[in-house]
Amino acid sequence: MDISDFPRLPLAHLPTPLEPLDNLSRLLAGPRIYVKRDDCTGLATGGNKTRKLEFLVAEALARKADTLVTVGAVQSNHVRQTVAAAAKTGLRCEVLLQREVIRDLDYATNGNLLLDQLMGVKLHYCDHSADLNGDGQKLADALGRAGAKTFFIPAGGSNPLGALGYVDCAFELLRQTTDRQIEMTAIIHATGSQGTQAGLLLGLALQDRVIPVHGITVSRPGREQAIKVLDLVRQTEQLLGTGPLVADNQVHCDGGFYGPGYGQPNAQMIEAVSLCARHEGLLLDPVYTGKAMAGLIAHIRNGTFNRDDTLVFLHTGGQAALSAYRSAFGAQDLGE
Repeated sequence: MDISDFPRLPLAHLPTPLEPLDNLSRLLAGPRIYVKRDDCTGLATGGNKTRKLEFLVAEALARKADTLVTVGAVQSNHVRQTVAAAAKTGLRCEVLLQREVIRDLDYATNGNLLLDQLMGVKLHYCDHSADLNGDGQKLADALGRAGAKTFFIPAGGSNPLGALGYVDCAFELLRQTTDRQIEMTAIIHATGSQGTQAGLLLGLALQDRVIPVHGITVSRPGREQAIKVLDLVRQTEQLLGTGPLVADNQVHCDGGFYGPGYGQPNAQMIEAVSLCARHEGLLLDPVYTGKAMAGLIAHIRNGTFNRDDTLVFLHTGGQAALSAYRSAFGAQDLGE
C-alpha cells in the first residue's frame, strides 16, 4: 500500500521550512547545519505529533468516534497537540497524565498544561505507571461503557498509523534538499516514543536513500530505544506491505544526553537551548529538542561530524514547555 491509500485529515502547515543555522555553524566551526522546522506545524504552537495526528484523527473520524483519549506526561507536547486536534475537529478529549516528573509550581500549572486547560480537555492523573498506554486504554474503555464513542491514541501518537506522518516527512525533506541541491550527511532528532525515527527511516528506505538518522534519546538508554524503534519500523513496514526495507544496523540511538532522566534538565541541554536562542533566535525545549541539540553539539565537538558534513536537525517542537522550566534556566549562568 501507499500512504495515500490511508485516510488523512489536513491539520498541519506543510511543508515546514528548512532553514540554515549559519550562526551556529560558524560558532561551532563544524559542518553546515540546517533545521527542519516541524515546530511550525500548527495545532497550538505545533510540533511533530501534528503530522501523526493527520492520520490518527482521520481514522478516528472514519470510525465515527466522538471522543479522543490519549496519555502523556504532565508537560506532554503530544497531549497538547491532540487536545488541539480535538478542538479543531469538534471532538471531545479526555487525557490521562502521568506525574512521573515532579518539579515546582511552574511545572504543575504552566506550559503545555495551561494550554491543555485553555482548550477544554478533561484531565485525569496517575502516578508512575508501568503501562501508561494500557491504563489509557482502560480509561477509553470505561468512557465507552458510559456511552462515548472513543478512539484511543497511544503515547506520542506512535503506532504504525501515526508513523506514516514521518514516512511522509522523509519524502518532503528529500524534495526540499533535492530542489536546493543540499546533500544531507545525517539527520539528527530527539527520539522518545519512536514514531518519528521509525517513520523517517522507512520513508528514506522507500526512496532508496541511505542517510543516517541519529536519534538522541530522551528517556532511556540507546540500546533499549533502538530495539523499540526497530520494532515499530517492522510494524509500519507490515502496515504498508513492503517487507523489510530498513536494516537493523540503520537504527542509531544515542543515550548519552537524557540524564538524569526524562524531563529533567541537565547542563548540556541548558547550553544548547541558550546557544540556539542567542545566536539563531531559535527556541528549543527542555525535554526533547534541547537534549537532541546537545547531542548534535557534542558530536561536532568530538569530531563525529566535521566541516565536510551537512546536517539536518529535525526540530520536533515543544517550546510551549519552556515556561514550565523557568527555574531551571533562571538558576543558571547562561553567559554571553
